[in-house]
Amino acid sequence: MTVFWSFFTKKDGSPRPDAPASVFLTFLRLGCTSFGGPVAHLGYFRAAFVERQRWLDEATYADIVALCQFLPGPASSQVAVTLGIMRAGLRGGLAAWAGFTLPSAIVLILFALGVGREAPGSGWLHGLGVVAVAVVAQAVWGMARSLCPDRPRATLMVAAASVMLLWPAALAQLVVLVAGALLGWAFMRQPVAALAGRLDFGLNRPAGLLALAGFFALLLILPLTAAAAHSHALDLLARFYRAGALVFGGGHVVLPLLQQAVVPPGWISPGRFLAGYGAAQAVPGPLFTFAAYLGAAMTPGPNGVGGGLLCLVAIYLPSFLLLIGVLPFWDGLRRRAGVQAALRGVNAAVVGLLLAALYTPVWTSAIRGPADFAIGLAAFLLLVVWRLPPWLVVIMGAVAAAL
Repeated sequence: MTVFWSFFTKKDGSPRPDAPASVFLTFLRLGCTSFGGPVAHLGYFRAAFVERQRWLDEATYADIVALCQFLPGPASSQVAVTLGIMRAGLRGGLAAWAGFTLPSAIVLILFALGVGREAPGSGWLHGLGVVAVAVVAQAVWGMARSLCPDRPRATLMVAAASVMLLWPAALAQLVVLVAGALLGWAFMRQPVAALAGRLDFGLNRPAGLLALAGFFALLLILPLTAAAAHSHALDLLARFYRAGALVFGGGHVVLPLLQQAVVPPGWISPGRFLAGYGAAQAVPGPLFTFAAYLGAAMTPGPNGVGGGLLCLVAIYLPSFLLLIGVLPFWDGLRRRAGVQAALRGVNAAVVGLLLAALYTPVWTSAIRGPADFAIGLAAFLLLVVWRLPPWLVVIMGAVAAAL
């Protein structure tokens, strides 16, 4: 085991700022309080790690968000894993993923087993969505001031938001990010910016190449192995791995892939599929944990707790392999003048994506009248002016909406 971990860490064995246990507890708190979907999660992360704990600066955080937006898979979970790797190596990445993911996965597995069903229209659940509007608005406000300080980038931000609002398709996000990179590379070149310190993930390049090879090998080999072995467990692993490997745009975009994977074969009914999706919307943490519900609720075995954990690991495994493959090369790439210029455009486009998401689905699904708007304004005031921690504002918003 020691030999395995050493392959993915630096040979000098230099210490990390945090222990994996500390990273786990930090992200466990976020996993229990981060309501509102992937865009809101990025807002919670920014408030926690850029503003309060100062793990990294705004520019570095924006670069990580931009990278994770480009990679297939759940962007907010990938940001969490990346931050965990920065703080405590590969063990820290696993700890961050577990802390952020397990709360919602456990709740959804229990829901699949028939334990504790909450009506989607409950007042306190609606209040969590209203607070998410304030969290996303705070993130958009702060990132726009930092990443779109001039006319070209502010214009690109608004253009990106407009494209996403007028063309709400999964492909639109990738098109906007690529266009932002090209426009930045062509028109936003500046003298090479001196980056503060080396962005060290503690992963070596041979490990990165091995992880990338593993990503593509599993994508090809798992379906063939499942068909040859006639194994339902391997078939589940292959289908959920493919869903996690091929989706761009986050949790909502993966739903059609999952639906095609489990409903047509008759493994779960359309009604139970939609019931689980409704429950996934109501819990904190990443929407990809919907896979845990499906694995637990399906009628052929493995199901229950074991099936839920199998599908959960399968849908996240591609993200881990991609991050381990890309991160060893990322710090060197982002120091190049052309890459820095492209990142300026990408970061402005990312703020535009967040701005569009602030309107839909965050605003349109949460703000239903003057009372909701008043609660959202109060939450924004508490976050931006009074600088209260988001978890406390979440509780206050839920109570206010319930009353």
